Amino acid sequence: METARIVLGARALAPVPDPRLREFNFGEWEGLTWDEITARWPELREHGSTAAKLYRPQGGESFDAVTARAASFINDLRSQTHERALVVTHAGFLHALLAALGSALEDRQGDALSLNFSPVGVTRIALEGERSRLITLNDVRHLSDLAR
Repeated sequence: METARIVLGARALAPVPDPRLREFNFGEWEGLTWDEITARWPELREHGSTAAKLYRPQGGESFDAVTARAASFINDLRSQTHERALVVTHAGFLHALLAALGSALEDRQGDALSLNFSPVGVTRIALEGERSRLITLNDVRHLSDLAR
């Protein structure tokens, strides 16, 4: 919500929270680094930190559960009459969102999560009826404007 408020700036708009946009529930992994996780659960080393489709944290969510949340959000967004919507969320949710939209952003091992999103990267998606079109992915050009 804090990031959404910063992005909105002085505009006369208030962010609308939606719990479906939250990051993965990492259960027992919450707050741990990947090294700390694999120290406790060494069998995960073979998958790597970006293979969320292959594991479910104890007490947490699976990739499929987050993808279902993302699909529910997108279906609701499609039913609304907004010309544009700004969605501020986390990288894990964004991976699930792309999966829900049927994105083909998979590497050779079928792991779409090997894409690392930059903080404050912008991904633009056009929802056109039942179809979707990826316009930009992880665009950070706006950051170069801040450096000037």
